[in-house]
Amino acid sequence: MGKNGQDSITDVPYRPSLGAPIGMDIVDFAELRARGRRRAIDLSTPQRPTFHHLIHVSSGSLRHTVDFTGHTVPAGGWLWIRPRQVHRYDLRDLVTARGAIVIWQPGFVTIDPDPPYDQSPVVPTAPHARAAQLALRHLAHEYADLASVPLDVHIETLRLLLSVLLLRLAHAGPGPSSPAGTGSTFRSFRAAVERDFSRTHRVGDYAAALGYSVRSLTRAAQAATGSSAKQYLDARILLEAKRLLVHTDAPSAEIADRLGFAAPTDFTKFFRTRDGRTPLEFRGVARGTGGPGGYG
Repeated sequence: MGKNGQDSITDVPYRPSLGAPIGMDIVDFAELRARGRRRAIDLSTPQRPTFHHLIHVSSGSLRHTVDFTGHTVPAGGWLWIRPRQVHRYDLRDLVTARGAIVIWQPGFVTIDPDPPYDQSPVVPTAPHARAAQLALRHLAHEYADLASVPLDVHIETLRLLLSVLLLRLAHAGPGPSSPAGTGSTFRSFRAAVERDFSRTHRVGDYAAALGYSVRSLTRAAQAATGSSAKQYLDARILLEAKRLLVHTDAPSAEIADRLGFAAPTDFTKFFRTRDGRTPLEFRGVARGTGGPGGYG
């Protein structure tokens, strides 16, 4: 817990249940609450897992916050949370709603139909809803049937079934799993941004490292996200800045250094240009204190 009662971000490593296949797990909401208690994780505080979450609500509704955006996942809805996104549960809904969460490590499946950081719940319409539910039921059946086939066959079966589920959701309507425009050029750029956004803020550096022209990266980003490559990169830096400002008590100068700015004044100018406020003004409003208070 940080100063003034603010929560810090809990980094959550992948720890599957005993007997779970390597790299993937399925839990219902009751088991998730039980795991939180066993592992001393307060699910209502900000978490940054290293693995994917695919949440499906079968009855009731679930309020969930992902990177400063509140979502309500209704019955029949799905929400895909990517590794390193900061999210938190509403514990009241986690008690009253019913549903399942599929979790898996990066690399367990190879498809990636979704641009990150731009998401909302997917509520499939028929026949997509029935197909997605059948895919989840088949996945859950095979997940529980560990002993009937060799382990390598079991794991490969789960990989394929999870891929089917994700592809079904990718075509279920607008939302986080929309596959439009995510070509290989953009996927390479996105991965490089995730790795290096705190090291360089120049699109030209990414272009040189990846072997593309700046124009090619801009066209790819525009097709995938509707934003230029520079806008995409800046949005990723801004998101991380907001995470650190809200969920940690690090001074603005320290955050500037962690994000690769040459000077705190450069960070302040960058933040104000894109958000309209200084970093500490944003922190004060986001924490409900109305201003920067004692942080600096």
